[in-house]
Amino acid sequence: MDRNYTDINAQTIDRWVEEDWEWGRPISRETYAKALAGDWELLLTPIIPAPRDWFPPLKGARLLGLASGGGQQMPVFAALGADCTVLDYSEKQLASERMVAAREGYSINIVRADMTEKLPFADGSFDIIFHPVSNCYIEDVHHVWRECYRVLKSGGILLAGMDNGLNFLFADDDRLPLTVAYKLPFNPLKDPALLETCRKEDMGIQFSHSLEEQIGGQIRAGFILQDLYEDRANVGLLREYVPQYIATRAVKP
Repeated sequence: MDRNYTDINAQTIDRWVEEDWEWGRPISRETYAKALAGDWELLLTPIIPAPRDWFPPLKGARLLGLASGGGQQMPVFAALGADCTVLDYSEKQLASERMVAAREGYSINIVRADMTEKLPFADGSFDIIFHPVSNCYIEDVHHVWRECYRVLKSGGILLAGMDNGLNFLFADDDRLPLTVAYKLPFNPLKDPALLETCRKEDMGIQFSHSLEEQIGGQIRAGFILQDLYEDRANVGLLREYVPQYIATRAVKP
């Protein structure tokens, strides 16, 4: 490839946002007002909200929304009193964050950066990291877990949503039978045929990751895993047969 794959993904997501991508629609004024009144939920994975008891007291907490742009989660955290920073590599997703913050009148630190690089924050900067499903767009998740550990304070909490890999195994066109289409791991940087598949399917450049990488990677980075749950996609036939996502709560000792 002539371009960095993360640049391709950022440009792809910018276009999806322009095409009314579900995960690029900013929340409404009504949803923000409900959050101010204590009526809120936050998604790490497509359907099931993260449990309320996963969240520490948010008022005054320093929170990083990692690859969490789009004006969906950060406005809720701001309404709950968190000191929010959002990092994303998509210009359009960050533009949505600016729009909602200006509309509702709160402050947020907006950072455009590539999470495959060193995060542009000092050690121990945050109390909470909220990282919804997004590391399917990067090859090396171990780096992300190490960086999350570094920028969290001792006792800090990592809330993460992840694809468990099954979305990459099957061809799902909403018809039976579901067929195994690809071997795992799915890595287009190591297989030109997969790179062409990504191009034809307009999926950016995505990667499957094993639970060894996703959960084991957090543990090897130093985190203590405290809880997890599984979830399903909100589209496709595969969701009727097996969960495709997992969310974890981990703490830095």
